[in-house]
Amino acid sequence: MTKLRLAIVGAGPAGIYAADILLKSETAFEISIDLFEQLPAPYGLVRYGVAPDHPRIKGIVTALREVLDTGRIRLFGNVLYGRDITLDDLKKHYNAVIFSTGAVRGADLDIPGIDLDGSYGAADFVSWYDGHPDVSREWTLDATEVAVIGNGNVALDVARMLAKHADDLLPTEIPDNVYQALKASPVTDVHVFGRRGPMQVKFTPLELRELGELRDVDMIVNEEDFDYDEASRAAIESNKQVLVIDRVFTQWRARETGAASRRLHLHFFAKSAEVLGSDGRVTGFRWERTEPDGAGGVRGTGEFREIPIQALYRAVGYFGSPLDGIPFDERRGVIPNREGQVLDDQDRQLPGVYATGWIKRGPVGLIGHTKSDAMETIRHLVRDQANWWSPVSPDEASVVELLESRGIEYTNLEGWHNLDAFEQALGEPQGRARVKVVPRDEMVRASNSSR
Repeated sequence: MTKLRLAIVGAGPAGIYAADILLKSETAFEISIDLFEQLPAPYGLVRYGVAPDHPRIKGIVTALREVLDTGRIRLFGNVLYGRDITLDDLKKHYNAVIFSTGAVRGADLDIPGIDLDGSYGAADFVSWYDGHPDVSREWTLDATEVAVIGNGNVALDVARMLAKHADDLLPTEIPDNVYQALKASPVTDVHVFGRRGPMQVKFTPLELRELGELRDVDMIVNEEDFDYDEASRAAIESNKQVLVIDRVFTQWRARETGAASRRLHLHFFAKSAEVLGSDGRVTGFRWERTEPDGAGGVRGTGEFREIPIQALYRAVGYFGSPLDGIPFDERRGVIPNREGQVLDDQDRQLPGVYATGWIKRGPVGLIGHTKSDAMETIRHLVRDQANWWSPVSPDEASVVELLESRGIEYTNLEGWHNLDAFEQALGEPQGRARVKVVPRDEMVRASNSSR
């Protein structure tokens, strides 16, 4: 029987779903899958890209864990592609590789003043409050007034984490250094800016509703933003999600405000124009008021407004990173591909190389899109047997020997279970689900404690 030895680079939802779909597919060959992850722990952005106060993420983690715990997938954590293992290594030991490395860099916002001190990428802030081992454990939170640019779920996560009282985060897995920094934050006002109207937002109704449930935080919206045009009214009538969003805003507009110690302001029809500064630091934000253009977009009105702020977070999307030896689209931040089949610079299929998830399609869509993405990629992989590599050392032991010969202190599935149990034990005395271990060396040590 033909055997497919597959490497998957990236152990987030995209990579794990791809492995699961392949193992459940009807194929005429034996399947062996190795999953490589640069961090000591799996789950990617589910662990390091989602705010800790989202308990529904636990359901996704449970589903991912069930896939790994079938025992049919080997996990090699703390292994960086391009440094610890290369494309030539993969060709030597596997028939094919799927890259599912996601998109972890924040997209740029090209306006004057964006590089001032106090201006941050939301992706970096998310990595900090989620305890990513490769970012600094320090974060400056000395602003009383903050701007967040963007109208997606990440923008709402960032705004919520900034406005929420730190003690209300204690039941979560928030790292202690993050709790202490947020506890000391003097913030009073968080302003969220979106270029289009309230019925064209990119966040989900659930995210919006959660925002309005913050303790001791007033929700402030501007009545001028709710003079709906025909397109907005049509969206409310035809789209259930938009209808729910309109109802949430309607409830907020009826609330009395003024009693809370913090305020979260949502500004719509606001196109970013400039980050204002003095002595190299952020002091204000300037935007242009926009209006519907009648074709589903917006246009500038020529009216500019300003507010004082001392910090700004840009949450305008994520961007993929190039991988050694693999084509990369610098404009879109993805690996060029045709339905998951990676293409060279002549638009020809690259033998043995595939992509799935955000590095394939860009940082859009939710978990359902990730699953359909993986199905599409796996369908081509299964049919592409003539396109596979012919490895000279396909036996499973050879990969372990390779990593050990290079002194790579990798973690495995048993190690993840060790780390998982260790984090839960840290949280138990405090009545918390877990306390996340942040330093990489401590993660590896806890993972490999039983070796």
